[in-house]
Amino acid sequence: MKKVLVTGADGFIGSHLVESLIEKGYEVKAFVYYNSFGKWGWLDTLPKEKLDHIEIFAGDIRDPNGVRTAMKGVSQVFHLAALIAIPFSYHSPDSYVDTNIKGTLNVLQAARDLETEKIMITSTSEVYGTAQYVPIDEKHPFQGQSPYSATKIGADRLAESFYRSFNLPVAIVRPFNTYGPRQSARAVIPTIISQLMSGKEEIKLGSLTPTRDFNYVKDTAAGFIAIAESDLTIGQEINIATQKEISIGDLAKTIIDQINPKAKIICDEQRLRPDKSEVNRLLGSNAKIKELTDWTQQYTFEQGIAETIAWMRQNMEQYKADIYNV
Repeated sequence: MKKVLVTGADGFIGSHLVESLIEKGYEVKAFVYYNSFGKWGWLDTLPKEKLDHIEIFAGDIRDPNGVRTAMKGVSQVFHLAALIAIPFSYHSPDSYVDTNIKGTLNVLQAARDLETEKIMITSTSEVYGTAQYVPIDEKHPFQGQSPYSATKIGADRLAESFYRSFNLPVAIVRPFNTYGPRQSARAVIPTIISQLMSGKEEIKLGSLTPTRDFNYVKDTAAGFIAIAESDLTIGQEINIATQKEISIGDLAKTIIDQINPKAKIICDEQRLRPDKSEVNRLLGSNAKIKELTDWTQQYTFEQGIAETIAWMRQNMEQYKADIYNV
């Protein structure tokens, strides 16, 4: 099988993607964020028999020299390294430009120099902003409703420009909201579960009316691999979506009923996005990924939530339920 590089391999989706690639027989090099503690993020939690199959490269996606070194000798790159928290992007936008745009440029430049066989650039459904029509297909207009989404739009368009200008074999992978084991409490599902698991009966949330299209993380990882393995996806931008939506309020009630039906939801104003920044509706079309690849959703929402709750019961030490995680 091919030798591939996964940037952001220490993160939530990245660590699951690494596992899925190993299970499919790929040789994997994992690009993790360098730190003096020698920590490899979520990869540290994998069993030794899996870690033994992973080549670790510690670096910084903002450093072009390290990125080029990491990419030598691999045939494909799954580029997931990014800053992703929307609230943090409100007060630290410079870091999002440096990581999301310049980091992506580093990958594209190195891929061009090294003649990399294929590059999967990770986008986000946030690039669409509030749905102007549904289901949102890949022709939907872009709207930067947060500094985070604006930098992801910029990274996507850079990737497109390298495909069109230099014939670089790029595919833009656009997951809708992903959830599952290992996700941080900056995301809504682990925020709800961690508060409930800590015994709270008042669950603090922001706006309850926005809707989201939630992918279970193993389905998202499978989507990345399906896009990588299809010859039809080069030069394309492709949603990974369930084509189903649920409001944050209904989502919270579903989880509350499973853990503590006595709990109530209260609005925490610091969790509210600015009015013009809130993405009110996301419902993605999955027609294109099904046309170009063999991907199909394997997990129902109920199955995914059950697996997430079960994992978090065993890993509550990873969460600080008393604070607002941005």
